Amino acid sequence: MAFDKNLDKALFSEVVTFETTRITVSVMSYNGGAAKLQISREDRSQNSGEFSFSKLGRMFKEEVDAVLPLIQKALPYMK
Repeated sequence: MAFDKNLDKALFSEVVTFETTRITVSVMSYNGGAAKLQISREDRSQNSGEFSFSKLGRMFKEEVDAVLPLIQKALPYMK
């Protein structure tokens, strides 16, 4: 069975934006299944200024400091 975006429901989502990147913390449920935490990064293009998906990879302390409170806010949505 292929992934169907229409079955993916965001229960919680918040974004923290930095100078050249933004990180989204969300809780997702696919097809009514278990709620799962998702952390994703988008980087800003130097040419267009548009954001595009990027591997989260390693995080700076500043990023972790900003993301941790969002993870705490997301926990109640992971019943």
